[in-house]
Amino acid sequence: MIKSRRPWKICCAVTTVLLIIIIVTAFTLYFTLLKPKQPKITTQKVTLESFIINAFDTTDANVTLGVTVTVKNPNYGGFKYGNSTAYVSYRGDVVAEAPIMEDFIPARGQRDVSTTVLVVGKRLLTNSNFRKDMQSNVLNITSSTTLNGKAIVMKVFKKKATSYSSCDVSINFLDNNTTSICKSKVKF
Repeated sequence: MIKSRRPWKICCAVTTVLLIIIIVTAFTLYFTLLKPKQPKITTQKVTLESFIINAFDTTDANVTLGVTVTVKNPNYGGFKYGNSTAYVSYRGDVVAEAPIMEDFIPARGQRDVSTTVLVVGKRLLTNSNFRKDMQSNVLNITSSTTLNGKAIVMKVFKKKATSYSSCDVSINFLDNNTTSICKSKVKF
């Protein structure tokens, strides 16, 4: 009877050791290689695509801006973000909105997300500082974008993240160009 228990004890011991090795390996892989990392979102550029002003009616002016945001996925899994909106504000007042469509970025890849923003002049003209800025031929605006998404590793591990990106943009109407300084921040 003692001999029949010995193979059973050896089998249980080997199974326990293998199970511990598998669990330790899985945790090590998760916390080193497969742990979801935050996506890096950077506003690359804000360009002046058009500036139209009606010489006979100064309340009729439109500015079209092109906004390009790069989303870089450092994970060994994909990053999926939902529909979002880019906002353009002038001295604290929102003067334009532009949709950003949902997308999926593959593992260790990046994607440029571009959108066009139409700033309606009537919203700008209600601000008392607009005339002074037009006389200096430079208009300072702020572009902000928020992307909500999740990093997906091996279709098992998912981590939600929200990225905030903000750009201070100076539009020079004489040179027909823009300069921008951008900052990004990601929260889990």
